[in-house]
Amino acid sequence: MSAARMRVGFIGLGVMGAPMARHLLAAGHDVAVWARRPEAADALVAAGAARCASPAALAARSEVVFTIVTTGADVEALAFGAGGLLAGFAPGAIHVDMSTIAPATAREIAARYAKSRVRWLDAPVSGGAVGAEQASLAIMAGGEAETLEAVRPLLEAMGRTIVHIGPVGAGQVAKACNQMVMVSAIQACAEAMRLAQAHGVDLAAVRNALMGGSAASRVLEVMGQRMVERDFVPGIEARLHHKDFGLLIEEAVRSGTPLPVAGQVAQQLNALMACGWGRDDTASLLRVLERMA
Repeated sequence: MSAARMRVGFIGLGVMGAPMARHLLAAGHDVAVWARRPEAADALVAAGAARCASPAALAARSEVVFTIVTTGADVEALAFGAGGLLAGFAPGAIHVDMSTIAPATAREIAARYAKSRVRWLDAPVSGGAVGAEQASLAIMAGGEAETLEAVRPLLEAMGRTIVHIGPVGAGQVAKACNQMVMVSAIQACAEAMRLAQAHGVDLAAVRNALMGGSAASRVLEVMGQRMVERDFVPGIEARLHHKDFGLLIEEAVRSGTPLPVAGQVAQQLNALMACGWGRDDTASLLRVLERMA
């Protein structure tokens, strides 16, 4: 593979994937795309990407294929379904999955690929839509170090922090840890704002004070402001955090790992979903507390 110009495929052209694919184009790579809804690829095709008729066709012209989709089942279907990536991959090709899926699913996919000498990297990301737009994502990689180095120039076009966590599946473990910390912090912000509400204290003033002290964080900065403004238009839809917490609680059960705070946050996310706010921002955890009052 050339470190300068690589033949790259990209699947998953949503709020995260579309800007990530644009960065690869801007870096001078030969980018091809496939989308279940053809119109999702129109802007990238207009910008110079090639459109492929199927995942298999995409894989056949690519040294590396990136996917960033919703569930592990989506990744498996793209890889092994009719007209899937495996049907087009040449030996030595690499599938980099940037979705958030179960570590066990990542390991199973990698093992199936290995039989055809296709390489795998699980490389989930943190940073949200803003990080995708600014190419400032944190990328957590699981897989062989050699595979990571082969695609590092591509990852550097999309992210600012690239860490090799360990073997296959380790990237997904790190992403579960990231989601635990982040969403638990969102819940803590919601509880702080709810307590301020209960005392009739100005929420903006409370947030500003906290941002000047040891409670300051990126979560308080962004999500606290959303709660102050009651801006629940999604940056990332809450249903995706609900899905992620389902995965990490399943991993906790499998490994017998006690996660008491994460367990409580998972229940608050369940309540959020029951309220019908899954397609709103996770700042809606404040609304869950308000409804409970």
